[in-house]
Amino acid sequence: MATRKSAVRSGKKGGASKGVNRPAPRTEKTPRGSGAKATVSGRKAIPKAEASPSSAKDVGAKRSAPLAAYNAKRDFALTREPAGTVPRARGATLHFVIQKHSASHLHFDFRLELDGVMKSWAVPKGPSLDPSVKRLAMEVEDHPISYNTFEGTIPQGEYGGGTVLLWDRGTYEADEDGDIAALRSGLERGDLKIVLNGKRLRGAFMLRRMNRPGRAQWLLIKRDDEFADASRDIVAEFTTSVASRRTMESIAKGNNVWSSKD
Repeated sequence: MATRKSAVRSGKKGGASKGVNRPAPRTEKTPRGSGAKATVSGRKAIPKAEASPSSAKDVGAKRSAPLAAYNAKRDFALTREPAGTVPRARGATLHFVIQKHSASHLHFDFRLELDGVMKSWAVPKGPSLDPSVKRLAMEVEDHPISYNTFEGTIPQGEYGGGTVLLWDRGTYEADEDGDIAALRSGLERGDLKIVLNGKRLRGAFMLRRMNRPGRAQWLLIKRDDEFADASRDIVAEFTTSVASRRTMESIAKGNNVWSSKD
């Protein structure tokens, strides 16, 4: 399947002159919660993004801003999840990932790469290959692209505490000969049509936003094509990781156990 191109690309030290009283340099206080925290495996935690008049000129702050909500919900001194930063444009190919996540409730996190982040939805029952089935998909905060390889456990008590398994991954593109502009437009309109090229999910899918108050709710629907199959329960059929072939149980225990089923 063809891959579409994306558009996703001091001077000298000052001193007081003799005979002139100058005020002492002002010391800026660090806002509460914005300082760097301890590290996990040698990684420095990312400070929470803050709005300031100069932030537009600060490249680092500007690149972190799209993931401010993600960073604010996590303590990177405690969780091994990747800190949220937006990478530089890395090429035309767009990726997707689906992570099976046993948190307060078991669900599947459906993520699509767009404009340097992973647009994300929580799908309680997971995807279906039956075009007549409409699966609820709750929109959640954008995640960093580096999250695509995360598999493991999030400490209990932390946001999303539980086990995460890489259930599917691959590339995707806009449907009907669309491009990156079509993806942005579809997301804004609430009618996003895509084609997945994954290890388990393939073919045309649709995300359609419902007109409901409060948190954005969408429907994940398999479109009718050669990959549609109402007789298969794809979620029950595959229960292991596409990356490690481990089950949720072995990931939770931290065992490097390989499963022959996949």
